[in-house]
Amino acid sequence: MGSNSLHVLKGINFNVEEGEMVSIMGSSGSGKSTLLNILGILDEADSGSYTLDGVPIKNLNEKLAAKYRNEFLGFVFQSFNLVNYKSALDNVALPLYYKGLKRRERMDLALHYLDKVGLADWSHHLPSELSGGQKQRVAVARALVTDPKVLLADEPTGALDSTTSYEVMELIQSINDEGKTILIVTHETDISNMTKRIVNLKDGVIIDDNSVEQVRIKQHV
Repeated sequence: MGSNSLHVLKGINFNVEEGEMVSIMGSSGSGKSTLLNILGILDEADSGSYTLDGVPIKNLNEKLAAKYRNEFLGFVFQSFNLVNYKSALDNVALPLYYKGLKRRERMDLALHYLDKVGLADWSHHLPSELSGGQKQRVAVARALVTDPKVLLADEPTGALDSTTSYEVMELIQSINDEGKTILIVTHETDISNMTKRIVNLKDGVIIDDNSVEQVRIKQHV
């Protein structure tokens, strides 16, 4: 910020095993978004090392960073980040375009993942025709379509009411049950309790990191 530099993260030692479901908590300014950006290869740390699936993430040019993001990571955001003029199907298929898949293959895979999140019947609807919960399901399908190693979710329920939040978290839990590694940034305790491990950040430092008894969302009858 001008001539002032802000030291956000202060010597964090953080390790996530394959198949874990971890929430990162902390008040505004605690460093959780910066941590997520580093994990998501959107920012690079000034010092230290970051290894993702055995690959050191260091000094990447933007082309290589984009390649690794597309190969290793799926992103889900609070504001959904859908392309408004594209159908749900086209939104889900978009990351596959950058992988160079043929259109037919892209559409088949996208429909498979829309079906996985319960929205196959809504595939040709635009985001403006979907509810908040449906939009987030589309976003989850888009994040999963490249079969990433890690799903990074930044306040994925922040724009949703509590009932819809729980439905989205039930979906995310089922994805984790299949073995997908998931990290969720949240400031909501009830959401963090639905993960299996809670990491608390304060002023750029991890103040506690505990495995928890996961709250499972009851299946809707």
